[in-house]
Amino acid sequence: MTDSRKLAVVTGANRGMGFETCRQLGRLGYRVVLTARDFTAGKDAANKLKSEGLEVEPFQLDLTRPEEIARLVMIARRDWGQVHTLVNNAGIYLERNATAIGKNISVFDSRMEVIRAILETNALGPLSLSQGIISMMRENNYGRVVNLASGMGQLSEMYGGAPGFRLACVCTNAITRIFAHELKGTNVLVNSVDPGWVRTHTKEATRSIEEGVETTIWLATLPDGGPCGQFFRDKQPIAW
Repeated sequence: MTDSRKLAVVTGANRGMGFETCRQLGRLGYRVVLTARDFTAGKDAANKLKSEGLEVEPFQLDLTRPEEIARLVMIARRDWGQVHTLVNNAGIYLERNATAIGKNISVFDSRMEVIRAILETNALGPLSLSQGIISMMRENNYGRVVNLASGMGQLSEMYGGAPGFRLACVCTNAITRIFAHELKGTNVLVNSVDPGWVRTHTKEATRSIEEGVETTIWLATLPDGGPCGQFFRDKQPIAW
């Protein structure tokens, strides 16, 4: 994968918003690395996009496995040369189907092992991957990083229920701010996005998957001098 076109890495991309993000970036001419925990699922997804004429390659990546993160970063440096865009899309939601706070489990009933699992996949794994990929971006003085978060992580409107997911979103936004501050003066732009309530797992959601990725694609393709260190919904900054 060594040509002049921009290269994007999208995590958790074998279905849902990650898959559609790969499709939209591919249509814009990007070479796309589609990562998935299950390589077979990732390969099937990549083949579907290849059948649409897009250049997409699958890559096995479980963000709870440091050795798989290290392998991706090593191959990126050795074989890809430069990563232009990183979309940290992968995430898990394990706190549904409770009765204490709507359909989300109460903080009083949460199990620490569940909270740890969510934090590991949604925050700590992406942080580790970002360390390696953004270091490459800084060396090349170009990069666009989009961190998928949620309005459920806004401290300005923090409510009860789903403590693990909420904490992970707060961490994601903190990671965005930390990287953005340390990248001041460079052409590496790091932002968070709330895609809204998207129909990935529930038909009751208000947005299609295509609508859910619009702001992600916008942030992933920002021109030089674009915003950095902000939280967006519908291409507009929102409160932390």
